[in-house]
This record gives sequence, C-alpha cells and structure tokens, in this order.
Amino acid sequence: MVHQYQLNGCNIVLDTCSGAIHAVDEVAYDVISLYREKSADEIIAHLLEKYSGRPDVNEAELRACLEDVAELERSGKLFTPDTFAPLADAFKERSNGVVKALCLHVAHTCNLNCAYCFASQGKYHGDRAVMSFEVGKRALDYLVEHSGSRTNLEVDFFGGEPLMNWDVVKQLVMYARSIEKDTHKNFRFTLTTNGMLIDDDVIDFSNREMSNVVLSLDGRKEIHDRCRVDYAGNGSWERIVPKFQKLVQARGNKNYYMRGTFTHANPDFLNDIHAMLDLGFTELSMEPVVCAPTDPAALTQEDLPIVLEQYEQLAKEMLERKQAGQPFTFYHYMLDLTGGPCIYKRISGCGSGTEYMAVTPWGDLYPCHQFVGDERFRLGDIWNGVDNTAIQEEFRSCNAYSRPECADCWAKLYCSGGCAANAYHATGSLRGTYAYGCELFRKRMECSIMIQVAEKLGK
Repeated sequence: MVHQYQLNGCNIVLDTCSGAIHAVDEVAYDVISLYREKSADEIIAHLLEKYSGRPDVNEAELRACLEDVAELERSGKLFTPDTFAPLADAFKERSNGVVKALCLHVAHTCNLNCAYCFASQGKYHGDRAVMSFEVGKRALDYLVEHSGSRTNLEVDFFGGEPLMNWDVVKQLVMYARSIEKDTHKNFRFTLTTNGMLIDDDVIDFSNREMSNVVLSLDGRKEIHDRCRVDYAGNGSWERIVPKFQKLVQARGNKNYYMRGTFTHANPDFLNDIHAMLDLGFTELSMEPVVCAPTDPAALTQEDLPIVLEQYEQLAKEMLERKQAGQPFTFYHYMLDLTGGPCIYKRISGCGSGTEYMAVTPWGDLYPCHQFVGDERFRLGDIWNGVDNTAIQEEFRSCNAYSRPECADCWAKLYCSGGCAANAYHATGSLRGTYAYGCELFRKRMECSIMIQVAEKLGK
C-alpha cells in the first residue's frame, strides 16, 4: 500500500508496509502514482504531454525513473505487500498475563468543574472517593507480581485531581522506591494535574520523582476559562499559569508537557499553541475533545477543514521556529521514523485491558481510564486479579487488522487500529472506528512525516 501527498513543497511517498518514506521530485511523484495503473509506454506518453514545456523531461529520463521505481519495488521499499495480517491473531497471546503499566486513580474527585470532562468532574459516574495508601500499595504489589520479566514499570497518578490526595501519592512513590532493588524493578511515574494545588512541595517532589508531568492548560485565557472553571464558575487560568511556569522552570531538562483540549469553541487551536509559547512553555499538546456528538463542545464537520488546516500551519511553524533557534515540540508530531515501535507494537497498539489497566480508588481494575465507571468493563480487582476474561479477550483481540474499516488505511501501522475507547464511544463497539478521529490522525501523521522530510531536505 502506497500513500502519496504533497505538503509544504514536499512530494512525499509513503510505503505503508515497509515503512519506507521517499521524498521525490514532481515527475517521479507522477510516475509512482501511475506505475500500477498504466504501462510504461502509457506513462511516458502521458507525462511527455503533461511536461511538454520542460526540456529536462524526456523519454530517456522517464525510462530511467521507471527503472528506479522498479528497483525500489524489487528491494521491498515500494508497493510492499501486506504480510502482517496473518500475524494479528498471534497478538491475542502477546501479553500472556504480563502487566507493564497501571493508571492509579488516586482521586475520584476534583476541585474544578470542567464543562467537557469525560470523567464527570472526576467522579466517573459514581461517588467521590480517594485511594487509601493500603489500596495503592496493593496495586503496586499487583503490578510487580504480574510484570513477569519486565524490569521497567510505569505508573500514572491520575484523577480527578491527584493532588487532592497528594500525601498518598508521595507515600506510594516512596514505597515503590523501597522495593525496586529487591524486586529488580524500575518504576517510572507520571503525574497529571490541573495545577490548582501546586505548591513548593509538589514542585520539589515531582521534579525529583516524576519522569513526566502532564499539566492541563487550554491555551488562551478566554478559551481556558470558558470550560476549566471551579464550582463557583470562576476561571482557573490566572491561578494555575504562574504555578505551571514555576514548576517547569525548576524542572530543567526533565520531561513535561502542557496538555490542552480544543473543542467546537476553538478549532483554531494554533492560537492556543501561540499563547502557551508566549508563556514560555515549549513541550505542548492539544487534544481534540472526547464527548458525545450532541455535546455543545463536540467538534463538527464544519470544524474539520479548520482543524486540518491548523495542523498543517502548526507543522510549518514548527519548522520555521526551529530554523530561527526557537524550537518547540508537539506531542502528536513526535514520530520516530528510524527506531520506532516494532511491528508487534504497531499491530497490537497500547495494550489497554491486558498490559495496561486503570485502578479505581477501591481497587477495581478497568481496561483504561476512559472505561472506568462502566460496570460492563470491570475486569476484576487488585486482590483477585482479572475474572472478566471475556472482556479482556475482546481487548486482547483489538489490533490494526481487527477492524474492517482499517483494511485500506495507509496509517493503520501508525495508529495500530486506533483507540478502543474512542471507537466504543463513537460506535458502541470496541472494533468500530471513530471516523472523525481517523481524519485527524491521518493529517497529524502527514504533518509529522513532512516535518522530518523537510528537515532532511533543508527546507
């Protein structure tokens, strides 16, 4: 499968199954587009007519180009057949009971009342609760017990707002550190916070112990304060921005990123990226809202061309700023084209429900944070393990080849079939596809690939 597109003056040809990416001139671009549809003589005749005013485009050059394309095909770098489909079923056994990461819901409560919150303001459609140290400790023990030979384990502190249970977060980190040597494990922690309760203790501890910190900020003050309000209806922007700036400045070179959400109110999210850059933040993300189609925040078909154009403009601006010595990163454009995920990971995806699970404050296990509170997806608990094996098998079988709509998609080995939660919430099926999200993902992949091609070409 081959995908061709032109962006920012680059003619890009992606060979899906080999992963090869070719930056070509416009003539070679046309040759490749016609290669499987017409004979060599028909291609030559067509292109001689198209480029009749160009003396450098002649029969000899076109035949040489055709031979180059044929050599790429012979060497497995173009028109590579898809041989991965038969492997997909093998990934049903990929985890074999091994768990590598947990998302600890240390607080099912929040001090903000965000309008678009998928977690019902942190309650996850249930009662407000916080995780005890005893439950959290058992969750960490469960992770160690089920991690097999894996050395590196990941734990996300999530909510609600995890800083509302900060003392327990610190206790759990210290407990994990105390067992690393004896268990031959290495814990990597991530904290996601709205910033309202950040103080010097949070900054010092997070910058010492958290491998990554995710800070929720929607960009422009008027956009952020439209949705991210407290229970009195007051915006939070002015209260959290100075705290975020202090934390990031003290963090040095350790990972963080500002995570924003764009909605129907701001499909022009590049302006929110600019606002975050103006505040001194350089590790950025803007995520499309996850909500019901009837929600006023939901992105519409009218928003789609605006959002796609914003992604393109963002990619171009990233190149310009890097050339000017002012680089910044965008989470969705962080694509490793040379040493990225192996084919097993590309087919199988995130491992939700198998290798990765969410833990509620009372110790129930769910496939990921987006399913918490829906009893149909309760997998079991941290004391007795997984007993809802039927649901786990559904997640285990989700991959890039289990969704019919993905069969002809050039991006399937980049998204691994997409997010099961988004598919379920959009279609009612784990094996469905969130079509709107697919459009956005494909555009992000085109932009991220273009950035790397342009840098190679010196554009």
